[in-house]
Amino acid sequence: MMETVHVGLGARSYDIHIGAGLLSRAGALIGPVLSTPRVAVVTDENVGAVHLDTLRAGLAQAGITMEVLTLPPGEATKSWPHLIRCVEWLLERNIERDGVVVALGGGVIGDLVGFAAAILRRGVRFIQIPTSLLAQVDSSVGGKTGINTPQGKNLVGAFHQPALVLADIGVLDTLAPRDYLAGYGEVVKYGLLGDAAFFAWLEDSGAAAARGDMAARAAIVRRAVEMKADIVARDETEQGDRALLNLGHTFCHALEAATGYSDRLLHGEGVAIGCVLAFDLSARMGLCPQEEPGRVRAHLRAMGMKADLSDIPGDLPDAEGLIALMGQDKKVRGGRLHFVLARGIGAAFVTADVPAEALRATLDDALSLRRG
Repeated sequence: MMETVHVGLGARSYDIHIGAGLLSRAGALIGPVLSTPRVAVVTDENVGAVHLDTLRAGLAQAGITMEVLTLPPGEATKSWPHLIRCVEWLLERNIERDGVVVALGGGVIGDLVGFAAAILRRGVRFIQIPTSLLAQVDSSVGGKTGINTPQGKNLVGAFHQPALVLADIGVLDTLAPRDYLAGYGEVVKYGLLGDAAFFAWLEDSGAAAARGDMAARAAIVRRAVEMKADIVARDETEQGDRALLNLGHTFCHALEAATGYSDRLLHGEGVAIGCVLAFDLSARMGLCPQEEPGRVRAHLRAMGMKADLSDIPGDLPDAEGLIALMGQDKKVRGGRLHFVLARGIGAAFVTADVPAEALRATLDDALSLRRG
């Protein structure tokens, strides 16, 4: 079974296909997008070793050939050197304005390749084939592309919508448990920001999905991309509602910078911890009931996930150091940090009215748990 979610953006509209076994059907699904039966595929070493042969065979069934660039895995690949390598490789392959580039991988590959496609010949089409849960429910949808810099995460990039997204939930079986759960951090975010019923369903069914229940996994991906597609259609370039998708991210990006964008903290883990901190801050400010942060934390714990700063190995800066790192976030406007806070589960909103003492106290309390 395959389900399709449409992202309505006028001339830039596209479909997200969700189901198991889509890689083996890639030729039939991708063929209608192509002007010539040829694609340039960019992947990473880990993903390529597991999925390239299946994709090649699926494309070949429709007479489509592919050339492949394989990059190193990991967040460090979202960088200037690998962007340059990717663009120059595409130019060497004579990818023209009507050509198609395929991003086969997780969020790192999707963001990097999407940015390369955005700037190549002032914009060529690209297809997302996300192979991680995080990429399937979040980064492959919505057209945000970019790279990291020493100053912060995703500070250089462009909005460039894909022509098609193939979310093959069958490939999630190949993920390590930690990687699956990191992606689940983004899933929880959707319930917290705008769908209390979805969060309650996750409390009941999230564990089954983690164990491999395909129906539950399909439901998770479908609902997440439905919510994101709806928000993106209303606010493509993050002038309003789309900022809600940043729930947990202001904290997350500071923590990722503090841990050197390393395996100490995966992005989705940072999002999960960031969501807890956002609810802690909301409760401290009297915006949401005091029991709501505990409910969020309890679900993450039940899933076996990181939920607090104390779950991050190694040293972290103090509260002032973390706040300084937040100052590099893209959501700083007019010198003021903008946060996504909540009036309750499913009721998030964006505000710049966060007292410095409340933010500092929230971080101090969270850091004190690390000290025991």
